Amino acid sequence: MTRGPSDGGQQGADALHGDMDATTAPHRIPPEMPQYGEANHVFELMQNMLEQLLIHQPKDPIPFMIDHLQRDNDYVPKIVILGPPASGKTTIAMWLGKHLNSSLLSVESLIAQEYSSLAADARRHYQKFQTLPNTLLVRLVQERLREEDCVRRGWILDGIPETREQALMIQTLGISPRHVIVLSAPDTVLIERNLGKRIDPQTGEIYHTTFDWPPESEIQNRLIVPAGVSEGETARRLLEYHRDIVRILPSYPKILKVIPADQPCVDVFCQVCCGQLLKEAMADKSKYGEMIRPFFEKEMAVPDNIIMKVLRQRLDQQDCVERGWVLHGFPRDRDQARLMDGLGYKPNRVFFLNVPFDSIIERLTLRRTDPVTGERYHLMYKPPPTTEIQARLLQSPKDSEEQIKLRTDLFYRNSAELEEFYGRAITLNGDQDPYTVFEYIESGIINPLPKKVP
Repeated sequence: MTRGPSDGGQQGADALHGDMDATTAPHRIPPEMPQYGEANHVFELMQNMLEQLLIHQPKDPIPFMIDHLQRDNDYVPKIVILGPPASGKTTIAMWLGKHLNSSLLSVESLIAQEYSSLAADARRHYQKFQTLPNTLLVRLVQERLREEDCVRRGWILDGIPETREQALMIQTLGISPRHVIVLSAPDTVLIERNLGKRIDPQTGEIYHTTFDWPPESEIQNRLIVPAGVSEGETARRLLEYHRDIVRILPSYPKILKVIPADQPCVDVFCQVCCGQLLKEAMADKSKYGEMIRPFFEKEMAVPDNIIMKVLRQRLDQQDCVERGWVLHGFPRDRDQARLMDGLGYKPNRVFFLNVPFDSIIERLTLRRTDPVTGERYHLMYKPPPTTEIQARLLQSPKDSEEQIKLRTDLFYRNSAELEEFYGRAITLNGDQDPYTVFEYIESGIINPLPKKVP
């Protein structure tokens, strides 16, 4: 009996997938397809076009799509930042506006427009009632977003919408943010922040008597206490905010990101750490684990070719193929970067965090571990709660100042070549509040990468 090619192919498929049919079998997408889609923004283009068609429902879709494509503003930043009083949303919004070269819109800036009759009506109403009707505020937003700078460079809404009614009215007008960021922190922390808040009347910059005091005496002398920062007033505003925000959040189910404003937020994607991968490979007693073990036992560096085999095995797994991957601390030098590139693992975003050496020393040399509980402490930022715990804390030998200096010198020797290899890498200041750094990284991860418009 002979077996034809078609029979063999079918039986081979059955043997491979068992009883799976075409809808349940795992699908391998050729890497060239997502690379083309990423490079040419195909996925975002189709999604944005479908969204606009469903929102506006034009009678003739073809001219509408042509006009929409000619505006060419699908990829500009469109961001909403919400948060309770003293959460830092205005500071974050101003910072994002500067770095993305986008227009910042707040209630104050909307009613301050000089050449708008609508803004003049809003000013009169605001001066009298200290608030704006929903319809008036939404009309102000709509009018402002039609202006050239918002169309070409994008926009950031600071504290808008304030209520669910406003959110629904904005959506009805077809105004769709790409990202909605909500800052969160305990009320006790927010009240403490608000009491120390100060504002520079010349620049609008916000400072704090404890956490962010300007070094220049000239700026210190002109700072003023903003209205509404008393403890009672802050508590009243917080109560109002909590009442409204729980009704706003369901309006943005897929584009919402809640960020703790008083602690780092690092779990953005499924992260892949090469050091952890090597330890897992060794623990699994795989063939690579047996190759790695002698290097770990002798505390020697694992050769690049072995690292790449372990990494390749992990990045080829289904979750990385379908959902993507994040590497931190790898590649460490240009040789490793070239090996990755040669195997076809090309990151579409690369970030370098710059931190002054003094800050590195402060962060690492003061780290301690409790050998009894395994809890980690920091003598400055997270001190132990009792003297008994403090007395038994241990410092890792890797956290000595000498070891840190050696590791830092090695990093900076290699980073220059890595930055040259990854020409489109983004370098940012890592010596900032964790949520500020996180927001900047997230803005760079947004597909496609927001472009600055001169």
